[in-house]
Amino acid sequence: MDAATLVTRFPRLWHMAEDGSWPSIQSKGLLSTSSLLNLYKISGAERSAIEARHRPQSVPIDYKGLPRAVVRDQKPMSDAALAKCLRDDLKPEDWYRLLNSMSFFWLSTDRLFRLLNAKPYRNLAHTVLTVDSASFVKAHHQEIRLCPMNSGCTKPFPWPRGKDTFLPIDEYPYEQRLLKNRKEPVVELAVLNGVFDISRHTISVHRMQGQKVLEEMYRRPGTGAPVPF
Repeated sequence: MDAATLVTRFPRLWHMAEDGSWPSIQSKGLLSTSSLLNLYKISGAERSAIEARHRPQSVPIDYKGLPRAVVRDQKPMSDAALAKCLRDDLKPEDWYRLLNSMSFFWLSTDRLFRLLNAKPYRNLAHTVLTVDSASFVKAHHQEIRLCPMNSGCTKPFPWPRGKDTFLPIDEYPYEQRLLKNRKEPVVELAVLNGVFDISRHTISVHRMQGQKVLEEMYRRPGTGAPVPF
């Protein structure tokens, strides 16, 4: 795949974040879990419990001088399911560390709405970022990894996954994936370490519950018509 095809096919990206997190994201960037733990000086056993093990619940973290942050749960996964589907001699701990090293975006509103409406999240408010693919991909081409599945989910079926699940743009087998799934040849876009300049690429930010927009918190000046949720 090439960057031009990626941007043309997927002109917008979406990220679902913790409710109330936009001021921190705007200031510090959209950090991966590992980068967030670095910022909050989390280490030792506390860090391993967050970074290398399954998180059945979201975990709040604090550090003097910084606002409280929340590391989101991993309810759609389990160690038992991962043990069945992981390849390349990977263990569940390896997969958790891999996921925690990146920040994630959906490439379709279908996937965004599916997550917003999932049973654990549908009654909660969330912060949803809509991002411009063109400027984003231009700035972060080398750090972007593409994935053909929901990598943080093993339900209802634990699809096989391994070291080649996340690939750089130029190595991603787009044409091959089109033959298998024309609607969703790419499911996730991930960025190594996080996106420290995310505010430069953000078109709008909404507070949402399910598919209902509760509040528009930010819109880039001159954007024009509302984002079609």
